[in-house]
Amino acid sequence: MENNLGNIMVIGACGQIGSELTTALRERYDEVKVIAADKCAPGGQDLFENGTYSSLNVLDRGGLKEEVEGHDIDTIFNLAAILSAKGEKNPQLAFEVNTVGAYNTLEIGRKLGVDKIIMPSSIAVFGPEVPKDDTPDEVYLKPRSMYGVTKVAGELLGYYYWDKYDLDVRELRLPGVISHKTLPGGGTTDYAVESFYSALTDGHYDFFVREDTRLPMMYMPDCVKSLIQLAEADPGSLHGRTNYNVGSMSFTAGELAREIGRHIDEFSYDFSPDYRQELADSWPNSVDDRSARTEWGWQPEYDLEKMVRDMLVNLERKLGDDVSVELNTQLA
Repeated sequence: MENNLGNIMVIGACGQIGSELTTALRERYDEVKVIAADKCAPGGQDLFENGTYSSLNVLDRGGLKEEVEGHDIDTIFNLAAILSAKGEKNPQLAFEVNTVGAYNTLEIGRKLGVDKIIMPSSIAVFGPEVPKDDTPDEVYLKPRSMYGVTKVAGELLGYYYWDKYDLDVRELRLPGVISHKTLPGGGTTDYAVESFYSALTDGHYDFFVREDTRLPMMYMPDCVKSLIQLAEADPGSLHGRTNYNVGSMSFTAGELAREIGRHIDEFSYDFSPDYRQELADSWPNSVDDRSARTEWGWQPEYDLEKMVRDMLVNLERKLGDDVSVELNTQLA
């Protein structure tokens, strides 16, 4: 396979998305360097054993420049972020990591002539003013969280650096991401992962949103696929540049609970909305991602049923003796 990304750095490689993206990139581009960069300790993880790791804080612009230059990096994926729920508890830190971190990455890219920078945005950029169903790419943005504010800033910064400096910046708006390998880090959609763990270990989960809360979601294999696909896309086909919606599936918390219950007969659940409900209510039910599908061929592979089956099979293996319920034969 022809490599069009060169040497790659993944900033935020220890996170939910970064850990799996780094592994996928190393499998796909085994002939180049894929540098995992983050602040986490490098002890005992495959992420560090199977490739190069750089201890890096995205707020340290000098250190970032040194690592990018030293490893002769061509493509940067910047996944460093403080997510929505955690960001509301410390909005100042969220601004620093998300906005200043993005600015530092773009500045280093500009000064060193990096070929490509890919930075995920989020459905958190939307506020309650947008259409709830099939929310388009181009729409009025007035988010109600610091996380959303920083992601709007990131989209605008990315577009500015592309338009002003001809830096190849690409961004896509991820929905809630569901995975079984690494836990999420404080987002409003974390219930979509937590419910699986609790279903298998306790047989019960108390959702922190209402039963009828519908949000766009995506399974991790599709998330990784979307990031790599956008990075590899022909730049001449990219018109949206930094505000691509990517859809996969949309479901309510109740629909998720019932789908898990199809495979775990004794699974019980309640709904006790907390402060995160207000954030969830400001986001769309679903997004219109025709631009991503048309301009760079985006097409998800997982729906709710397929995702739930895969999550339960993999988590049952991962949790081992901690599983306290019996999965029924529908997973066979």
